[in-house]
Amino acid sequence: MILAIPSPLGVALGIATAVAYGITAAASSWLSRASTQWMLALAWLLHGCTLADGLTGGGPRFGWAPAISMTAWLVLTVYGIESRLYPQLKIRRALAALGAIAVLLAVLFAGTPLHVAASPWLPLHLALGIASYGLFGAAVIHAWLMTRAERQIRLAAETQSGVPLLTMERLTFRFVAAGFVLLSATLLAGIFFSETLYGAAVRAWKWDHKTVFSILAWATFAVLLIGRVRFGWRGRTARRVLYAGSALLLLAYVGSRFVLEVVLSRTPA
Repeated sequence: MILAIPSPLGVALGIATAVAYGITAAASSWLSRASTQWMLALAWLLHGCTLADGLTGGGPRFGWAPAISMTAWLVLTVYGIESRLYPQLKIRRALAALGAIAVLLAVLFAGTPLHVAASPWLPLHLALGIASYGLFGAAVIHAWLMTRAERQIRLAAETQSGVPLLTMERLTFRFVAAGFVLLSATLLAGIFFSETLYGAAVRAWKWDHKTVFSILAWATFAVLLIGRVRFGWRGRTARRVLYAGSALLLLAYVGSRFVLEVVLSRTPA
């Protein structure tokens, strides 16, 4: 099993970030909204410093756990912006718990060094892919909030999301559309410029697990957007397609890297 350890500073930052997220999750029920927001902002800032150390300290590293950590940080970034527009949104505890788990995973599985022959453009390519992960992650969280709100409405209970369902639905599909654009750009760059990004030793195209799952995820999201525009998909049908596409996308990079790094104890090419 690969247990690559980040720099001592990265370990300290990771532990401090997880503690800050944990305190935020535990205290959000009895602290004021303003206090909880400040604590979550501190944890988010520490999280960003942890990610920066992983990409620069002791040489850039990347892997399945750092990808999850970056996705969680981007989801929290989206929430920070969105909470200014919709202050009634109530998901701070769940996001803080997600952030703590993601950071601890990245401390335990710090990833592997980036390819020595990689292009300076490779970090941009990776950033596009992780940004699409973050946007689809935000869409999944909004879809989950919609499911929870609908269940509470059926039970004649007060909804906990604090945002009208139609507004939540519009936000969900906006995140899906933006994520689809970034995912398309990531796939096109990988298909046509892989030799430039990873070095001449890497083949321009190969049918591996990451490629297959990525294309399947892209096709699923394309079907979702077409179904939304052409057939007015919404509610449970749209959410199921969104969950399916997100699961395929998670398997594409995170799943394949997890198998290589942890199950097979191999360093990805």
